[in-house]
Amino acid sequence: MTPAGQRLLATASELFYHRGIHAVGVDLIAEQAGTTKKTLYDRFGSKDNLVAHYLQARFERWQVFFDERIAAIEPGMDQVLTAFDVLGEWLGLNTCGCAFVNANAEIGRTGHPGVAVIHAEKTWMRERYEELVGAAGLPPALGGYLHLLHEGAIVALTAGARADAVAEAKSAAGKLLGAAG
Repeated sequence: MTPAGQRLLATASELFYHRGIHAVGVDLIAEQAGTTKKTLYDRFGSKDNLVAHYLQARFERWQVFFDERIAAIEPGMDQVLTAFDVLGEWLGLNTCGCAFVNANAEIGRTGHPGVAVIHAEKTWMRERYEELVGAAGLPPALGGYLHLLHEGAIVALTAGARADAVAEAKSAAGKLLGAAG
């Protein structure tokens, strides 16, 4: 990606996450990135494609963030529960909630190219929980339940203003894993 494309993506990413996709126009993105609308369209083709790139870049950052922290813990129950600590850490750094949940609220029932990225992130996260649970010697299907706790914690924290949501989800996950083990 060209330096102008990188600036556009970085600028759009900040604006989309903090203000919302529909609230941000290409004029503002180009102006704040120090480029022109023509450059934006030359690099990304459309605002929709820029949104998809933003979501993909955020997905990749989340994957690295999550996997690096999880890899530091031996496989087992502690590793599974650490996933909730990682979520809490991420949300502490990203105070507008889940970019994918937020984007889904704006573009989820459309043919928008970003929808595939949203679905891919949610599928990846569920599969990661299934892998972690399987590595702990428990039925991988429990991973789906933990993923639901994970997603519910995000919404309860942000939309429900429950500061203890991630800790409560971790506690519930521990009880679920204990009952299964």
